[in-house]
Amino acid sequence: MITLQHVYVLVGSLFVVFAYLSARDATNAKRWTTGTFWGLFAASFLAGDFLGDLVNGVLVLVMALIAGAGGLGVGKSSTTTHEERQASSARWGNTLFIPALVIPLVTLVGTFAIKGLPWPIVIDPILINGVLLGDPKQATLIALAVGAVIAAVLAVVMLKQPLTSPFQEGRRLMDVISWAALLPQMLASLGAVFAVAGVGKVVGDLATQWVPSDSLIAAVVVYCVGMAAFTMIMGNAFAAFPVLTAGIGIPFLIQRFGGDAAAVAAIGMLAGFCGTLMTPLAANFNIVPAALLELKNRNGVILMQIPTALMMLAINTALMYVLAFR
Repeated sequence: MITLQHVYVLVGSLFVVFAYLSARDATNAKRWTTGTFWGLFAASFLAGDFLGDLVNGVLVLVMALIAGAGGLGVGKSSTTTHEERQASSARWGNTLFIPALVIPLVTLVGTFAIKGLPWPIVIDPILINGVLLGDPKQATLIALAVGAVIAAVLAVVMLKQPLTSPFQEGRRLMDVISWAALLPQMLASLGAVFAVAGVGKVVGDLATQWVPSDSLIAAVVVYCVGMAAFTMIMGNAFAAFPVLTAGIGIPFLIQRFGGDAAAVAAIGMLAGFCGTLMTPLAANFNIVPAALLELKNRNGVILMQIPTALMMLAINTALMYVLAFR
């Protein structure tokens, strides 16, 4: 059975290759520190369970020191020239998007197949010798990893590229994104730390003082707006979720007002994602695209997203009030 550990090994192995390619890239003036950075990241995936909390913490601190000291550089991948890419684009047109579209398609179908969930077209659980192909608890992540591998193989075959192209281009993209690629993982961990530290209880105590005990709409607004606000502060809805849900979602919306836990959690996360659209701390979503597109205003992406984010926040708040309490 494919488990999440197999996905960790796959991702860790990929970053081992990135580290190796970065260290060998003579065009990168900071190749050794860049290679070390991605190597440490790979080690956390490959051996994190065996290293223990202290060693993993040291790995993170060393990575932070490398990034903070400006030790990450960008090299040049030797795959295709600009002219060759233009010619390939003209030849393939919109069919170039096929490998990219394969990823969500395989993820969706694979999730239903691994879990054996009902679907308009009947998809039976995939079994090998009577054992499920993947762990149903991690079906989406496993299907996503399988989809990425299939898409990479398809792209190499379809475009007739060398086998090293996905690794070279992947390494180049990671060098451009730099440390921001790690933000979702680090901030999600920060949310777990805040939850253990009791920040959720503090938030709940404050909510008890300010939110009317008999007002459902007030509790819904505080939770949804709070999810967006905390996400803006922490840069990641996954980091805000355990804090706000422990402080407001569970004691107020679920226990006091009898809200459906699944609906409260799902819509609450969507409210948090509205905050993601409005903060520079979500650097991998909002700052990196501005850099890649060479926008004059580094906050240009955020400014364009704010009206949509506020509208969606209002809609999510209304949906929670209508759908989560029956």
